[in-house]
Amino acid sequence: MLRAAPTARVEPLTALLRRPAARAAAVIVALALCFTPGAGADDTELPAEADARFFEANVRPILVAHCHECHGADKQQAGLRLDSRAAVLAGGDSGPAVVPSQPDGSLLVTAIHYGDGPQMPPKGKLEAVQIAALTEWVRRGAAWPEAAVEPRSAADPQGFQITPEDRQFWSFRPIGDPPPPAVHDSSWPWSELDFFVLAKLEEAGLAPSPPADKRALLRRVTFNLTGLPPSPEEIDSFLADDSPEALDRVVDRLLGSPHYGERWARHWLDVARYGEDQAHTFEARKYPQGYRYRDWLIRAFNDDLPYDRFIMEQIAADLLDAPDRLKNLPALGYFALGPVYYGDPKKLDQIDDRIDTLSRGFLGLTVACARCHDHKYDPISSEDYYALAGVFASSEQVDVPLVSDEDVKAADSTLGEEEKKRRNRPKKYPHIHALRDAAEPVAMRVHLRGNPDTLGDEAPRRFPSILAGEGPHFSQGSGRLELARAIADKGNPLTARVLVNRVWKHHFGKGLVRSSGNFGALGEPPTHPELLDYLATRFMESGWSLKNLHREILLSATFRQASRFDQRSWEIDPDNRLLWRMNRRRLDVESWRDAMLAAGALDRKIGGPSGDLASPENCRRTLYGAVSRHDLDPLLRLFDFPDPNITSDERSVTTVPLQQLFVLNSEFMVKSAQALAARLRAGHDDEAARIRQAYLLAFGRPATGEEMRWGLEFLGRDEPADRAGANGGPANGGPANGRMSRWARYAQTLLGANEFMFID
Repeated sequence: MLRAAPTARVEPLTALLRRPAARAAAVIVALALCFTPGAGADDTELPAEADARFFEANVRPILVAHCHECHGADKQQAGLRLDSRAAVLAGGDSGPAVVPSQPDGSLLVTAIHYGDGPQMPPKGKLEAVQIAALTEWVRRGAAWPEAAVEPRSAADPQGFQITPEDRQFWSFRPIGDPPPPAVHDSSWPWSELDFFVLAKLEEAGLAPSPPADKRALLRRVTFNLTGLPPSPEEIDSFLADDSPEALDRVVDRLLGSPHYGERWARHWLDVARYGEDQAHTFEARKYPQGYRYRDWLIRAFNDDLPYDRFIMEQIAADLLDAPDRLKNLPALGYFALGPVYYGDPKKLDQIDDRIDTLSRGFLGLTVACARCHDHKYDPISSEDYYALAGVFASSEQVDVPLVSDEDVKAADSTLGEEEKKRRNRPKKYPHIHALRDAAEPVAMRVHLRGNPDTLGDEAPRRFPSILAGEGPHFSQGSGRLELARAIADKGNPLTARVLVNRVWKHHFGKGLVRSSGNFGALGEPPTHPELLDYLATRFMESGWSLKNLHREILLSATFRQASRFDQRSWEIDPDNRLLWRMNRRRLDVESWRDAMLAAGALDRKIGGPSGDLASPENCRRTLYGAVSRHDLDPLLRLFDFPDPNITSDERSVTTVPLQQLFVLNSEFMVKSAQALAARLRAGHDDEAARIRQAYLLAFGRPATGEEMRWGLEFLGRDEPADRAGANGGPANGGPANGRMSRWARYAQTLLGANEFMFID
């Protein structure tokens, strides 16, 4: 069996559980034209952070709950401890418990599978998802964060305490308002943020790159704001505009486009772990109206909804007193569309998911790591965790009809008997997946070691102490509205920083804080802390306007830089942390697919129900494809779409042979090539004009003389299939007897090229 080289991709646990027992052997075809990183491409990832997060979320809770009683600090049966990586690797009387990256050779994995020899834990076999988590952890190399970061001290006899050092950690300090620093080359900056970048470069003895050429700059900014390529007409208009305000006009036009909301809604859907069904149950629950949350996001971004209001509505739209309350209820899909876990009668895993999505999405904190014990690295206690858990335990998932009570009764009366018996009976009327406060709010008690049967003190509903100090307990119903206000408060040092950093990441490929979902000790500190605070302050002063933030970033000299490689700069700063050039980036799967459709026949309709991406007739933007947690679309899975079961901070970037095979053989690629070929044939009479148009549509630039010569030579070859004209035949781009026309093959070569899927 041929195997692909290992990549930095982190396979989600849910995918692991669905993995077939064996895979068919595959023939690996090398296609030099496709999916090879170009010079200077930056495909680096943060696998260490991802593995650490996997350990904290999926592995440590199992070890604490099921192993430490017999193999912890107080007791070591068979000479084995399982409370540190060193102890796990050293093992006990029978040898090492874990051999990193070798599950089959690890005694721990054999024991939890109840194989030959000891069977652990002895009180009963772990659940399948727990076994899979421990096995996957070993396969990844048995990462254990303590190896890299010193844990917090737990020596205080009073228990958990927030220290002055905790409050001085960079992300918990109040947001400052630093003035732009002095620089030597005052002629370079276009905006105030450029002074912060240039000062760091000059300090390191570096200089910024020259400006990108206008074609590259237009392609970059258009993809960044809309996820689509610029049209030939838009390119001509920008090239003809020689005024200093030319880019300003482009940015304003793109921010006013309805496609802007589509692009930035998709970014947020990664954070919201958006899906339209469930993966953790035998009877997969569907969210047939889930698209209403997606469409609410599109509208919110297009309307430039202030970010503080954006937060409030997603957490507590049902509790806000507003005349358009019903119109904004879909915002609650942030929580209401989340995963539901099989075998979770107390909904503890569901609550954990909501805490994780809330804290990492809005605050950049891994609060969920405090489920079983006080956070090992950040000033977050188990009491903080269960205080938030009480908020979600006091909230109920509900479907709100968008029709009258009479219409609901009439629709229910039309169900057959089998539908009535189903636990999740279908609703035959439009509705919204939302939340509401429970009749009786509850305060949860701390689960000692994460065990719901071993309870500690009550944890009244409130905001985490490191952010709220001695703030009051939540007293209004579930506390969701008070929670939303606490997150959206300008005095909160995390909210604006986290959002500004996310926007910077999507424009530059990497955030000022590269661990965009972790602003704690296990994350990375900012490369430009003063710039981060400057942008966060301006963001709040602008009324939390995302569009103003885009303008500030996109009109800067920093953003206008070329992506060219410079040997000396690379030797000093190989990761481009100082921003001496623009990072060259590969298109994500949505932009890549949308760009192919835009070259041929893209349906630009905004909003509406989701469709099947696998359908050959689906020409809508990828955003409108159904996202299944139970069975993710193969195209999305192949091209690094994030696992919709968990909130996602970063997307992996992989290069594997199956991607090349997709470009060569998939029906989608064939149809896209045929659509482009038909468009070119219909628009021009001679081959040279068609080639020139093809390069403008595919790459946003004219063909070179050599490219023209190659194209004319290839297209001029005489084949019988090329002469079989007529409507829909190969002369119009369609196949004949299973063959593609020469023009369609030429178009497929362009669509599959490196240049098509990279942004300079």
